[in-house]
Amino acid sequence: MENYNNNTTNQPPAAVEVERRVLGAMILDKEAVPKVIETLQTECFFDTRNQLIFEAVISLFEANEPVDTVSLYEELKKNNKVDSVGGPTYISKLAQDVSSAANVVYHSKIILEKWILRKLISSSMEIATKAYSGTEDVFDLLDAAESKIFEITEAGLKESYKSMDRAVREAIEHIEAIHSKNMSSFSVPTGFYELDDMLGGFQKSDLIIVAARPSMGKTAFALSAARNSAVDHKVPIAIFSLEMATIQLVTRLICAEAKINAHNVRTGNFRAEDGPRISRTAHKLSQAPIYIDDSPGQTVLEIRAKARRLKAEKNIGLVIIDYLQLMSSSTRMDSREREISTISRSLKALAKELNVPVIALSQLNRAVESRNDKRPQLSDLRESGSIEQDADVVIFLNRPEYYGITQFADGESTEGISEIIVGKQRNGPTGDVRLRFIKDFARFENLDRFHSSFEQQVSQVQQEEDDLPI
Repeated sequence: MENYNNNTTNQPPAAVEVERRVLGAMILDKEAVPKVIETLQTECFFDTRNQLIFEAVISLFEANEPVDTVSLYEELKKNNKVDSVGGPTYISKLAQDVSSAANVVYHSKIILEKWILRKLISSSMEIATKAYSGTEDVFDLLDAAESKIFEITEAGLKESYKSMDRAVREAIEHIEAIHSKNMSSFSVPTGFYELDDMLGGFQKSDLIIVAARPSMGKTAFALSAARNSAVDHKVPIAIFSLEMATIQLVTRLICAEAKINAHNVRTGNFRAEDGPRISRTAHKLSQAPIYIDDSPGQTVLEIRAKARRLKAEKNIGLVIIDYLQLMSSSTRMDSREREISTISRSLKALAKELNVPVIALSQLNRAVESRNDKRPQLSDLRESGSIEQDADVVIFLNRPEYYGITQFADGESTEGISEIIVGKQRNGPTGDVRLRFIKDFARFENLDRFHSSFEQQVSQVQQEEDDLPI
């Protein structure tokens, strides 16, 4: 229930007469109903009588029944709401007072604007009351305030609940999209074919933990997936880098894309003939919708606030955080384990709030290296079991070659191969896939692209022609 009481005589913003005209237009012309539904939901109406009538009209429309004064009266009567809306006289007057539905979209926007103003007033009063009380942590209050404003911005275009009829339709659309391999409509493709087959891409609202020991290529994996999503599928991506500066990340992206030794570029020892390829690659990547924030020591609340703004301004479809253990909470905790638990819960809430996948890189503890079998396990997640609990997907990176292991159990060579182990998937199977990891390029690739030797790959890259300007 919205609160407008603040010792003031001002009336809440409303346009009750416009509400009547919109309802009248919906009764007069059934074609007006879907136009109104696109803009308004029940709570947008200020007059409770109009809320009840709006719900009845929507019920008739969804049942493919006629929408007129007679059917509307019967629908309200069936639910014992005729008296609540003012009786038959009020219902019949709605249609009589409207001669055309031509302006229904414009009138709907007026109602929406009044509702937004009421929500702003209500939320502001609630925040002000808590601020005056001084009993809540100031950063928690700040996060709550920003979250409420974001909710108001988003809620103007979506309902707070869905009928089973609508939910089933959306589920069918989701299933059809999966069947037709139209992955981008419900998830973010990684660009790694076998991994996408196993996960169905990074699913919206999922928290994905990518965990490994140092030198396994966590950042390189995240950047490779980001590159595939942003460049090949035009998905806007936010990267919060708490470890590396933006220039370092972008240099890595350029080297990986151009297939040039990253160390040679960092030290200035690359060949003169590599210069044009670097320039062409830089031009190509400059068009990618990737937004990087390298502010050090960010709290989870700061990242959530920035992600909300990027969602509103750039419509980001994926958030990447490098890495989880470098984040902090806004309040002091009595243990690091509790702090990590708070952070992981907040990241899951962010994924659900923005309806985007959130990828958080994470360090594994040293227990991995003390075992004969170096494959990571869920118990190796560092500092908190809540990471495993909150995550929808947990991915481990493992490079047996790093530990001197020359063959996988199936006899395949481990040279240049990284195991991508799906250790947890809330809504699907676990398992592993193998990718080519080219350490010199800091690049992950599908194995089926690399049947030739490393020298042949480099030779092929040098011969590639690119039409982009230098």
